[in-house]
Amino acid sequence: MKKELNEVLAEKIKLLPEQPGVYRFLNKEGKIIYIGKAKILKNRVSSYFVNRYIGRKTQKLVQEIHDLEYTVVESEFDALLLENNLIKVHQPKYNILLKDDKTYPFICISNERYPRVFPTRQRRDDGSRYFGPYASVKMMNALLELFRQLYPLRTCHYVLSEENIKARKFKVCLEYHIKNCLGPCEGLQDEENYNKNIQQIIHILKGNLTVVKNFFKEKMQEAASAWKFEEAEIYKQKLELVSRYQEKSLVANPEIQDLEVYTILKEDESDTAYVNFIKITNGCIIQTESVEICTKLDETAEEILGFAITDFRKKFQTAAPKVIVNIQPDIHLPNTEIVVPKVGDMRKLVELSIRNATYFKKERESAKIETALKRHKNTPLLQLKADLNLKELPRHIECFDNSNLQGTNAVAAMVCFKDGKPSKRDYRHFTIKTVEGPNDFDSMYEIVYRRYKRLLDEGQELPQLVVIDGGKGQLNAAVRALQDLNISEKIAIIGIAKRLEEIFFPGDSEPLQLNRKSRSLVLLQKIRDEAHRFGVIHHRNKRSKAALHSELDEIKGIGEKTKQVLLLHFKSVSKIREATRTELIQLIGEKKADILIRYFSQQNSERP
Repeated sequence: MKKELNEVLAEKIKLLPEQPGVYRFLNKEGKIIYIGKAKILKNRVSSYFVNRYIGRKTQKLVQEIHDLEYTVVESEFDALLLENNLIKVHQPKYNILLKDDKTYPFICISNERYPRVFPTRQRRDDGSRYFGPYASVKMMNALLELFRQLYPLRTCHYVLSEENIKARKFKVCLEYHIKNCLGPCEGLQDEENYNKNIQQIIHILKGNLTVVKNFFKEKMQEAASAWKFEEAEIYKQKLELVSRYQEKSLVANPEIQDLEVYTILKEDESDTAYVNFIKITNGCIIQTESVEICTKLDETAEEILGFAITDFRKKFQTAAPKVIVNIQPDIHLPNTEIVVPKVGDMRKLVELSIRNATYFKKERESAKIETALKRHKNTPLLQLKADLNLKELPRHIECFDNSNLQGTNAVAAMVCFKDGKPSKRDYRHFTIKTVEGPNDFDSMYEIVYRRYKRLLDEGQELPQLVVIDGGKGQLNAAVRALQDLNISEKIAIIGIAKRLEEIFFPGDSEPLQLNRKSRSLVLLQKIRDEAHRFGVIHHRNKRSKAALHSELDEIKGIGEKTKQVLLLHFKSVSKIREATRTELIQLIGEKKADILIRYFSQQNSERP
């Protein structure tokens, strides 16, 4: 696809340098609609207007481009950083959007005598040290609580200069009396002793827990050697606190020093991707975060991951020399090795990150569906959840129905509804294998057992609700199947009787009768009727097939291949019966034609 360029834009493209940089596309109103990076500006920008095979979304972007701006930088990495900054500022129409508008908190160690340690969401250029940001406020608070238990630190805002302390301008507060502070405001704790505690805190924040543990071990042994057992016990308790914190954060291999893990989940046709980040220092996971990314053009997973890595490294101020990923991103990071591990501990970390991204994806998708449903407060699913007192919203419902005719051709059907709509690709037919004669209860046990045994074996998702077309007997048989599979506590199950539309629950003697006009009952009836329809069609086809084959099978001298030729040509036995001798001879030969004619003649003569 080519676009007719205006003279100004065409001239700018001709003059573009062959250097790395960032380009900005503008529309007729002069508004930035897309920002991109390039190894070579001239080649990248030109490709939008000469490439015939760009995607539909990119074509739409190109149609809106009216002008161009660009900035040349020293390297591709500089272009990556500048692109990221400009996207955050301008939020262009066609750029990737991170679903993340939160301001993450930091832990600040203030730049003053006797530094304070406190949480903050604002970074100031005042010489203080900031650690984070922390995606989990809970994790940050846990660290602050650990510091309070390990080290007596001041929380006051006094200016503790030497002059002020010597002049005795301040008095110790309650924190001193309850032993949370050692009173540096009155000179009761010297600066060197105080700063040793601050150094220990910095080690913990950097993940260097071994240094802290060794410090407390030495102090404990010194106190014990001096027969100061109460002091030794205090150091022992602090050592145990640090060890417990480390156990919560420890990964498979404590020898892993400085590492970042990034993984992406994106389906080919989806406009949404999910990226997980894990930061590991000295064998400890010290940061983790997942984000949802909405694409606007036809960006590949490799491009999206490259964008996300740049954003994470800037946001969390990380610069690990090694990065491991599940796919190779479209990015180059100076002095950084990017690896896609296949085996070993590194691969386990990638799999851990993928699991976190998967859980995050499920949470986001579930939240979107819940939000959409809550906009319509009377939706059948929400009403069904309330009417049946279910723990979960029944987004995935499966319904079973038995079908047989006087004990012959026993079959069953299962239909599946997802988010209140039929999911026909998940429908299943069953031929009863282990039950002889008309036994609906045993048949129901067999098909329910087979269905969920298979889902468990294949690791597939179980439904939130199972509906049995029948009364207490069929319901009890289905419950027994779930119990034998040890999943009766995981799946809600009900029976629905046709005559009075009564709802039966396992173990309840009295059925539930929903309002006839209830949307939840209408939904259950729709699901039950669909299961019955699907089962009847299968049963009818099975009977017809059985009848068709049994009549032709009775004709000696007519083999399977001949039967297939006849049925393919005439479509039915009745038309074969009406065919002339000449037609039969032309199709299957004189000998077999005479066999058929004699058989049908005999059949006609035997009829009353």
